[in-house]
Order: sequence, then C-alpha cells, then structure tokens
Amino acid sequence: MTINEALWDRIARMIVGGLLIVLAILGVIGLWGWIGILPLVTGAVGYCPGYKLFGWNTCRLSPSKNQGSDGS
Repeated sequence: MTINEALWDRIARMIVGGLLIVLAILGVIGLWGWIGILPLVTGAVGYCPGYKLFGWNTCRLSPSKNQGSDGS
C-alpha cells in the first residue's frame, strides 16, 4: 500500500474526521457524523482508496521513498 496523501492532507482529514466524531458523540449532528471515522483512518495511515481509484496523489515523495516498511 503506497502512501498517496501529503502531510497537509493527512492533518486536514484527521481534524475533520475527529470533529465529525465529536459532534456525533455530543448529538449535534446525529449519527451520520460517524462517517468521520473514514477520514480519520485514511489520514492516520496516509492512504486513500478513492485517490487510488481516480489516480490522484497529493504526496510528493518519490515512489522509492513512498513504500511501506515491508518494501512492497
């Protein structure tokens, strides 16, 4: 799994995801706020399947430096 999110993208996802989850817990926005789990997780791991599907990549690392620790 190759990282396809830049640091700014990852931080933004984690902030938005966390905010949605907090608002859902507080009952401000209802159950749909739990969708915040998705951007929170993708921000934490640095990989977005949607980006892969559309061929997008906000990470500017070269492919050789953009691999997982197992070398895949």
